[in-house]
Amino acid sequence: MTLTTVETPAAELQRIFIAQQNNYLQVGKAGAKERIAKLEAMHDMVMRFRPKMKEAMYADFRKPSFEVDAVEVYPITGAIKHARRNLRRWMQPKKVPTPLAFFGSTSWIHYEPKGVCLIVSPWNFPFNLSFVPLVSAIAAGNCAVLKPSEMTPHSSALMKEMVATVFDEKEVAVVEGAVNTAQALLELPFNHIFFTGAPAIGKIVMKAAAEHLASVTLELGGKSPTVVDETADVKTAAQRTVRGKFANCGQICVAPDYVLVHEKVQEEFLHQLRADILACYGDDPINTDSYPCMVSERHFHRVKGYLDDAVSKGAKIWMGGKVDVAARHIAPTLLTHVPADAAVMEEEIFGPLLPVATYRDLQEAIDFINAGERPLTMSIFSRNRNNMERLMQLTRAGGTCINHSQLHFFNHDLPFGGINNSGSGKSHGWFGFETFSNARAVYRQNFWTPVDLLKAPYTKWKERAMELTIKWL
Repeated sequence: MTLTTVETPAAELQRIFIAQQNNYLQVGKAGAKERIAKLEAMHDMVMRFRPKMKEAMYADFRKPSFEVDAVEVYPITGAIKHARRNLRRWMQPKKVPTPLAFFGSTSWIHYEPKGVCLIVSPWNFPFNLSFVPLVSAIAAGNCAVLKPSEMTPHSSALMKEMVATVFDEKEVAVVEGAVNTAQALLELPFNHIFFTGAPAIGKIVMKAAAEHLASVTLELGGKSPTVVDETADVKTAAQRTVRGKFANCGQICVAPDYVLVHEKVQEEFLHQLRADILACYGDDPINTDSYPCMVSERHFHRVKGYLDDAVSKGAKIWMGGKVDVAARHIAPTLLTHVPADAAVMEEEIFGPLLPVATYRDLQEAIDFINAGERPLTMSIFSRNRNNMERLMQLTRAGGTCINHSQLHFFNHDLPFGGINNSGSGKSHGWFGFETFSNARAVYRQNFWTPVDLLKAPYTKWKERAMELTIKWL
């Protein structure tokens, strides 16, 4: 059955927002025990609805059951367990030193909820990229409105059903809709907006947030490079690149968008890529249950357009290239000899096309990466420590995997997020808790302080005292 997403009326959004505004101080009072109980209820919710999550994702774009467990369920349950283990420590006031000049006082940081938060999530990992930020928002003691993507209507409808079994809408609410709903939400004065999606939409979100001076976290995307140098374990690099690129039909923000491989190992690398694609998806990937389709006709034609444009400009299809319009399928495709002005080298692909280019000197690869926008992630395959360090020191990226692809996303002790065009702010674990919290500075005067003497009128001895303070304290 095909679902059609219906816009949520602006009046309904206003009603929910006001209910949460009237409730956020009460929700924010919850201690660690109460917040942990909410997280445990979320965990039970996910496990209870796990079979339905698989059904919804298959209905939206034929996502394999295993991938739902691996990249939807596991990141959510992992985030909940990590927050549950650490929340009491995160919530503790953090004592900080006080300058000697303010003798007799104590200073600390109090982490308090930001208030009413908006989470706008994308379609490629609808449950993961909705509920993992929600875990952070709840751990930090906030109310939240969650707006999932209209591109995955079965998943969005199920999320609304799931959340309603655990939370009252005056604390957490899911609202469905497309552009009109998103625009109406952005007109409301949320205290924080957490957006995951394309850079172009991220700019719209940031402009809207500026109207209310709301803080913003943007998790975007971009052209994430993979570098394979001449010292790399080529077979392993190929295997891990294939898994990182073609899972979810390439519809992953941290997927390798292109590979820069040293010319000495290019042929071996390409052959290893072919071998692993065949091992994963067989001779006809379009008909395997392990390979989903593009999420919509629009995205299918967008990616097919990149392929057609590249070929028309001289690119070679080294493997793949098969498409099925009716099924919205594009086979895993390797491209070589792709000109720099091809759209596939300028736009984030978000699909199963992988351009493979060569370099002779590592500086060529560094210069190519730096000529573009700063990526969300970069993968480095090398056994040369100097090459690793040069790539780390001379490029900028939101995150980096060395000798693997994407796995930094699953470590809850690492911050996740981009830089500039690939995002702003960090999430996951402590960093997600911090994102949804206001670090409130607290200064307490415990007893008399000599600072009290330094008031008008400013006599000579007071000027002398200030001189000594500047010099010594």
